[in-house]
Amino acid sequence: MSALLEKHIVELLQERNDKAISLLYDNYGDTLLGVANKVLRNEELAQDVLQESFVKIWKKADSYDPSKAKLFTWLFRITRNTAIDKLRSINTKTDKEIQIDVSDVYNLGVESTRPEFMDVQEHLDKIEDKYQIVLDALFFQGMTQQEASDELDIPLGTIKSRLKIGLRELRKVYGPAVLLLLLNLIV
Repeated sequence: MSALLEKHIVELLQERNDKAISLLYDNYGDTLLGVANKVLRNEELAQDVLQESFVKIWKKADSYDPSKAKLFTWLFRITRNTAIDKLRSINTKTDKEIQIDVSDVYNLGVESTRPEFMDVQEHLDKIEDKYQIVLDALFFQGMTQQEASDELDIPLGTIKSRLKIGLRELRKVYGPAVLLLLLNLIV
């Protein structure tokens, strides 16, 4: 692209002239779509990202400074960052859906087993409170480790450590079968 055409597009953008978007699309659209597609590996999502990028470009036209970067570099960064944000958004949504599914399965297992009729709870009293609380949250209240961390306001790493130590303490009471017993509570 010629420097003259690039300068003309920048002027049109800063004037909020509709022709700027048309020229951007004609001259950079395919390349920017390729950038988005490379990040997302999904043509449909890449097209959405391209559209979102053009909206951002239009809204941020005043922030473009030709002395800091060429127009293409600026367009590339906006498109790439928008694609990365979209990818993160999709991954976060997927993680939350999986977390919810795991939690629901957990809760179904706990409700169907009725752990209050098992003697595990009475043996929980034989271990320290900090381990009892974590084991109770995970096995009797049906929380995931992350949910227990959030609910009890205890770091996730501490939850994992207390789970491990708590199970080791219960193993002293029950023997190696304690893991099978507790796994039966969540199945």
